[in-house]
Amino acid sequence: MTSTRLPINIDELIKGRTVEGERLEFKRGWNPEAVLHTLCAFANDFHNLGGGYVIIGIDEKDGQPILPPAGILVNGIDKIQKEILALGYLIQPAYHPVIAPYVIQDRHVLILWAPGGQTRPYKAPLSLSKQSNEFAYYIRKASATVRANRNDEMELISLAATVPFDDRIAHQASIDDLDLALIRDFLREVGSNLYDDAKALDFAQLCRQMHIISGPGEMLKPLNVGLLFFNDDPDRFFPQTQIDVVQFPDGPGGDVFTEKIFKGPLNRMVKEALAYINTILIEEIVIKQRGKPEAERFFNYPYEALEEALVNAIYHRSYEIREPIEVRILPDCVTIANYPGPDRSVNLDDLRTGHGVTRRYRNRRIGEFLKELSLTEGRGTGIPKILRAIQKNGSPLPVFETDDDRTYFVARFPIHPKALHRITKIERAESQKPRHQSQSKSQSKSQSKSEREPLNLRISRYLKTQDATAGEISAHLEQKRLSGRLKIVLKEMIVQGLIEYAIPDKPRSRLQRYRITEKGMEWLDGQRL
Repeated sequence: MTSTRLPINIDELIKGRTVEGERLEFKRGWNPEAVLHTLCAFANDFHNLGGGYVIIGIDEKDGQPILPPAGILVNGIDKIQKEILALGYLIQPAYHPVIAPYVIQDRHVLILWAPGGQTRPYKAPLSLSKQSNEFAYYIRKASATVRANRNDEMELISLAATVPFDDRIAHQASIDDLDLALIRDFLREVGSNLYDDAKALDFAQLCRQMHIISGPGEMLKPLNVGLLFFNDDPDRFFPQTQIDVVQFPDGPGGDVFTEKIFKGPLNRMVKEALAYINTILIEEIVIKQRGKPEAERFFNYPYEALEEALVNAIYHRSYEIREPIEVRILPDCVTIANYPGPDRSVNLDDLRTGHGVTRRYRNRRIGEFLKELSLTEGRGTGIPKILRAIQKNGSPLPVFETDDDRTYFVARFPIHPKALHRITKIERAESQKPRHQSQSKSQSKSQSKSEREPLNLRISRYLKTQDATAGEISAHLEQKRLSGRLKIVLKEMIVQGLIEYAIPDKPRSRLQRYRITEKGMEWLDGQRL
């Protein structure tokens, strides 16, 4: 019997706490044909959710497991494993899940981990009878395995060349770029049984069981998700894999700004950035009320909302786009921006009410690891969780922004109105510094190197000499393309009245140009050169 272990917490898996119900299939007993079709559906991974799990030996009712397990006979496990191997060759192209025997409450079960395949679309025989030679594509619809209809087939075929970026092979790297210590830390943190086996396993075998490498034995390569979580410097392979936390105590037009950059494995990077934000920004405010025994308590910003928004940015950003996640801390709001924006299947109005659901995910494996680490709850829960935290704290509703081309996404969190005029931790720290120290290293660098100056300042200087299109501004800034970050800054500058459209009645005109306003000229003249 194989000693394969999975890189997840099995108790959490069975109870559906880290994997959504539509990615779980419980089978009381061994049903080869049903398992075949479900494996084919998980391999096709129609919505880029990361495949799924088939658990043999546990019955279910209304999608919930019935425990203790029914179990399977121990002397039948080897036979079932051999049959599963044979089923994999019936799928076209061949596909094999990871098979892991476990003992749950003294009963033997088999867990089949079926990650999304690298060579989709996959099809399987309609029947295992000898007379049948017809094949079909299978996909998951909610918690059921169904045969794909004609429209689904066409869409599935169109996905053939679009394996999500995080699940692709990193040809520029080697297996030696994966760090065993980081892998073992992850397994220990999630409570995986694989942690105890990791010491004895060959490194390549361990990585295969975690599905973070691929290729033949003589040409093993890491997957992108492996480098993003289990390399100390993923920025080396995916430039701008970082979180920039930028503070503007006097607003974006002020003289002083500070910047702190977080890099490293995704889970470490987001935890360190959140700890920093919690330390320098989040503050509980207590207001004593006359005639009432209890004081009014609230936070300037609900930490849970910012946490969820930042983790969502890590989950949903593109690691092919060389733009960092940017957190801007302003006197009256916090913004979190990532690139590009949400999938076109997401309706922005639905998103604002907490009902927006994407049809397909950009990073299927990143989400899987984040859920195991309890950094995110699951599919479609991010925005509702943010709104619940906002409502509980009594804060204004957040504003979600993107453009028609979905090149960026910004979540804007206004400060609690009763906290607006209170001195912040940032301002307090700045006021306690000697004058020469309040000019941060980041600002010093920005004034010594023009490319580190705030974008709004560089744009204003350029528009002082001439009107320009967004493309011309991008070229002046020596950007290879018109970035989502530049679009955000241009929009902010229009709202602030620093610049305006040359064709105000047609803001989306292809001939549109930007020009500096009188207010913008005054602001520019007041800046330190």
